[in-house]
Amino acid sequence: MGRWLPLLLFAALAALLGVGVVMNAGKTQTEIQSPLIGRPAPDFALPDFRNPDTTVTRADLLGRPYLLNIWASWCASCRIEHPVIAELARSGRVMVVGYNYKDDPADAARWLAQFGDPFHRIIADVEGRAAIDWGIYGAPETFLVDATGTVRWKHVGPVTPEVVQRELLPRLSALETGP
Repeated sequence: MGRWLPLLLFAALAALLGVGVVMNAGKTQTEIQSPLIGRPAPDFALPDFRNPDTTVTRADLLGRPYLLNIWASWCASCRIEHPVIAELARSGRVMVVGYNYKDDPADAARWLAQFGDPFHRIIADVEGRAAIDWGIYGAPETFLVDATGTVRWKHVGPVTPEVVQRELLPRLSALETGP
């Protein structure tokens, strides 16, 4: 029996992994559901990246829909999505707010100088404490928040042109036309 124990353990582990694969078939990382959808965005008070003596709060962003884009200079995938985020900002369709996550301010400033700064406003969460309330666990992540401060959508991973067309623009149209 001792000879068969490793084989039995391996078979049990393989079966467990197989069940996980079957249960998640067809799902992608971007389909992670956020408990914030349909709820008010979390309260926060974070420094304005461009003017660290100024604090930005949830209330400061109320009044029009905004896209909250979590990014950092250390995030390779943020480079992939940056042109898409910049195009959204240039379109004027939605206010794009940058959320600089667990980043050194000097590194973030160099990154913006190199790749461009499309953000209407940038908030800085150097320690990542406010990110916990948002359910942020990495970058890039993106939230769509309506004019009343209610979270309407969350995307994990780089925002691509396909994601904009398939997921974001229909939600923006719905916000513009109302319920």
